[in-house]
Amino acid sequence: MEEILNFIKTDTFFISLIVIIFILFILYIANTIKLSKIRKSYKEFMKRLGNGSNIDEMLREYIKKVDTVEQENQNLINNSKQINKNVDRCFQKIGLVRYNAFKDVGSDLSFALAILNNENDGIVLNGIYSRETSNIYAKPIKNGESTYTLSEEEKEAIKKAINKE
Repeated sequence: MEEILNFIKTDTFFISLIVIIFILFILYIANTIKLSKIRKSYKEFMKRLGNGSNIDEMLREYIKKVDTVEQENQNLINNSKQINKNVDRCFQKIGLVRYNAFKDVGSDLSFALAILNNENDGIVLNGIYSRETSNIYAKPIKNGESTYTLSEEEKEAIKKAINKE
């Protein structure tokens, strides 16, 4: 251990250390020059790939565009889900039954019309035609049923609407 300490104190060690530092400095400069050439070559290569434009910049722009499109797609999906929820509450099912309410009237001029949404909620209209008058009655429908008494024609119209006949 003492020999090493004595060697460190000598001029030979100091000169060796200066030579090593000088060699490392030269290697550093050589690597910096090589790195500079590689960067320049890389930029030229990217420009050639991009037909005169920097492909790196083009890729960054495309990534931004893709991010924008993904956000817009997510917005469209969310809007579509909201529209689907709204459509389920819209009237979509219709059932119509024409019938002869009175024997003295010659044809099927009376009708029962059920108008329902996807959850089978809505109304049933019953139009009764006679020679002297014509009346229309409306009854609310919830889950395919009504709290009011339904005629056979109204029940049939609701059934047709639910089964989409």
